[in-house]
Amino acid sequence: MTCKTRIALYLVLSASASGCTQPASDADREAERAAHAVNLANNFIIVDTHIDVPYRLNEKWENVSVATEEGDFDYPRAVEGGLNAPFMSIYIPARLQEIDGAAVAFADSMIDMVEGIVENAPEKFAIARSPAEVRTNAGAGIISLPMGMENGAPIEDLKKLSHFYDRGIRYITLTHGKVNQISDSSYDTTRTWNGLSPFGEEVVAEMNRLGIMVDISHVSDSAFYDVMRITRAPAIASHSSARHFTPDFERNMSDDMIRELGAGGGVIQINFGSSFLIESANKTGFGNWMAVRRYLEENEIESDSKEGIEYREKYFEEHPSPFADVSDVADHIDHVVELIGIDHVGIGSDYDGVGDSLPTGLKDVAGYPNLIAELLKRGYSDADLEKCFGGNLLRVWERVDAVAAQLKVAK
Repeated sequence: MTCKTRIALYLVLSASASGCTQPASDADREAERAAHAVNLANNFIIVDTHIDVPYRLNEKWENVSVATEEGDFDYPRAVEGGLNAPFMSIYIPARLQEIDGAAVAFADSMIDMVEGIVENAPEKFAIARSPAEVRTNAGAGIISLPMGMENGAPIEDLKKLSHFYDRGIRYITLTHGKVNQISDSSYDTTRTWNGLSPFGEEVVAEMNRLGIMVDISHVSDSAFYDVMRITRAPAIASHSSARHFTPDFERNMSDDMIRELGAGGGVIQINFGSSFLIESANKTGFGNWMAVRRYLEENEIESDSKEGIEYREKYFEEHPSPFADVSDVADHIDHVVELIGIDHVGIGSDYDGVGDSLPTGLKDVAGYPNLIAELLKRGYSDADLEKCFGGNLLRVWERVDAVAAQLKVAK
């Protein structure tokens, strides 16, 4: 329990013990909300659909079953935040697309790493391949580690989908920073396919058949609408936010796209990165990324190399970007709810994937109760929050599984 939580609980209990009948002050109400938020976090099944632990550990190994010095995720902080099911992002750098077999080998190595985390601490972690396993693990006090693949580059043929499904992949982000064999990317001005490729259309259909959630984060707008046209199951945006707050930032979703995602039964999982949340951080932060990218490309430096990482860190330190706040994340949730209702929004933080750009109050996985408290302050019910923090995603996952079962029978 954090110091802030202990203080909140102390204030609530002290007021109760004193038998005070005076109207509650703002501080009393805030303390009550904080205590209630902690209670809810400990009782909900919290699902976060995007945490970049594997790639972080690939760069610098730490034992996340105990407290770590770096990063946004470890077991003690996950327990403190009430996190039950962090989707481990099996991220594939776009540079590996250019090397035969490299993307597949790297994806398998990252899955091996997640399996190793579980083998090292089976009393704390377990792989989860279904919503039922998430619930069973939560009941046993074990944190589930479901997996999603970020960048479909390893899907060189449809048989690779079965391979990665068997290894535990339950969603695939169709592309990442560059166009690949499946889809155009929101970050890449080269629009090879003007949406999905013909092979990409086959991939979406096969994902439906197998029971792999189709993730439209990172794809171009045209590719999103292609997915909506083709998919037989609800899609997800595993770590995207609302473009309403960041005009012209294609990586976030427009209002029309959010409406269409919801109409298909899908869910948008809000990204916590400040550049996804507020326009000032978007302009500064994205501009910094573009400047770094130009420098690395002009000097033929790999972005994931030691030299590339050192340059990026130094540049960001010298060109700081403003931080969003927990209230800005709540604003995005409000906006989605106003557009399509509480049943189609969730959280996909991008912890360990957005550097030090996380909002005040949500700097690591211990912070979920702060967001719950903010939403309680705005009038959300306990039932609403249970949907937002995991229930909606589990419902979509179950529906994807049901569609897969139907398609297999039909075939």
